[in-house]
Amino acid sequence: MPRTDDTASFICRLCRMFILLAASLSTGGCYLIQAASGQLELTSKRQPIAKLLTDERTPEKLRGRLEYVSAARTFASQELGLPDNDSYRSYADVGRPYVVWNVFATDEFSVRPKRWCFPIAGCVVYRGYFKEDNAQSYARGLRLRGSDTAVGGVAAYSTLGHFKDPVLNTMLGWSDVQLASTLFHELAHQVVYVPGDSEFNEAFATVVEEAGLQRWLASLGRLKDLDAWNEQRERNAQFVALLLQTRERLDALYRSDLPDDQKRDRKQYEFGVLKLEYSQLKTEQWKGYRGYDAWFSRTLNNAHLVSAATYYGCVPGLRRLLQSVDGNLPLFYDKTRELAKETREARAAAVCADETPPVTATNSTN
Repeated sequence: MPRTDDTASFICRLCRMFILLAASLSTGGCYLIQAASGQLELTSKRQPIAKLLTDERTPEKLRGRLEYVSAARTFASQELGLPDNDSYRSYADVGRPYVVWNVFATDEFSVRPKRWCFPIAGCVVYRGYFKEDNAQSYARGLRLRGSDTAVGGVAAYSTLGHFKDPVLNTMLGWSDVQLASTLFHELAHQVVYVPGDSEFNEAFATVVEEAGLQRWLASLGRLKDLDAWNEQRERNAQFVALLLQTRERLDALYRSDLPDDQKRDRKQYEFGVLKLEYSQLKTEQWKGYRGYDAWFSRTLNNAHLVSAATYYGCVPGLRRLLQSVDGNLPLFYDKTRELAKETREARAAAVCADETPPVTATNSTN
């Protein structure tokens, strides 16, 4: 259980939040209330990691994972210049495989994500629910109104430093590499966050995550892990490239003057091409690696492409920015903060220009 002063502080913040809610029920008061309730649940379940590490009742497996988390958390502040605060210095078991489920949506003939606007966070390209049933119900309602939707479970959670975010049981089943990279990613959001610009925010955190993980693994002398991570990073870049190329073709289709029936047929054809391209990439370059098979096993739609555009669209430009300062992370943070002061259009022109990463697998012709 949290300390009494923590609980009182949280309740005060909730009171301020509900004042905002009263003035903004048109944005979805019930949705925001469930979000506040979910945050209260996390707060009530968190326990200090330092205390768990000294408690003889802590299971050895859990102790080992928390020791690793604690070391990576210290590295994040001391070596990467990420915030040295109470985030990810506590642990909470939420008793489920995911902490939240995100809903993404687009119009039937659009690759542009729907956005929802809320106090504090600004406008984002998803709605997060602490109960899967609520997420699926909301997605069904959108589909009935003609939208494409996708629902995905999320194992990590961040309030951008507004609360003392805990490490969750949903994260501890990951590999060491994924666990450390997620800590770096979520802490990066506390360094730079522009309300309403998800693409920029996620790309910045992704670049920090990449740089941080390379340095973390090198510091541990885990060169084999670093090699394996670089190989996976290359596969992921090729996977994202496939999605972004499909997104561009669909965007051109939706902007065309074709009748809706023909657009629907061509839309399904393009997703079929995407699956074929993946199969070729897997066979010809990945030596049969099947790590993305589950992603492609679904009936795909526009909404499944939202994450690729959101998380990776601005990554190449921000990587170049980091390279321009010779990998100096504090200087990179300063330059990114300057970009954050610009208009969305200026940021997009500087680092988010449309660039589709090259894919060397054989592409099917239309």
